[in-house]
Amino acid sequence: MAKHGKKYREALKLVEEGKLYQPQEAVTLLKQMNYLKFDPTVEIHMKLGVDPRHADQMVRGVAMLPAGTGKEVKVLVFAQGEKVAEAEAAGADFVGLDDLIKQIEADWTGFDVAIATPDVMGKVGRLGKKLGPRGLMPSPKAGTITFDVAKTVRDVKAGRVEFKVDKTALLHIPAGKLSFNEDALMANITSVVDAVSRARPTGSKGTYVKSVVLTSTMSPSIRLDVASALALKPTV
Repeated sequence: MAKHGKKYREALKLVEEGKLYQPQEAVTLLKQMNYLKFDPTVEIHMKLGVDPRHADQMVRGVAMLPAGTGKEVKVLVFAQGEKVAEAEAAGADFVGLDDLIKQIEADWTGFDVAIATPDVMGKVGRLGKKLGPRGLMPSPKAGTITFDVAKTVRDVKAGRVEFKVDKTALLHIPAGKLSFNEDALMANITSVVDAVSRARPTGSKGTYVKSVVLTSTMSPSIRLDVASALALKPTV
């Protein structure tokens, strides 16, 4: 196992072992620990009390980050007819159908999110083996198969993030950049936690959220007090 560097070990000393931090306290500490020369991504990791092998315990949804993601998101839209112009006007980076399908079949994936209108899914569906493993396949549960192309494109560009529990019942969700001020990070974190809470599946019994951890790229993790994290509610 690789050893952590000196700067990481110095940052780790700032985290009190065994302590469960209040969300605001954790954000302040996370910013204090930064030692990187680039702008790290802040992430929320949540351990859920579900068994994703059962369909009625699958957790999947979207969260809107009020302060944005801090990164440029490349959006591709599969559409035809008047929806092409609608997607382009909303700011989509790539819009088309047959031409884009051919490029993707040739292993091009130069985009972050794919959106499709329902009427073209007959053609787009064959890309499942290419896009599915990369998490790029349009999906009704993620809201990326829709006729409301313009709103979806704008939402994705503004800070819409998708989440899906993995087979170990973990969620890993970006919540902006560490350079964001504390209020912006708290607003994003609040939105993420609220979205996960609202995505509780019908088959979930007992404790839904078992742990919440705040971290950033290459930084030590900070465990949050779960009750305090779940008590966060968006102001709007």
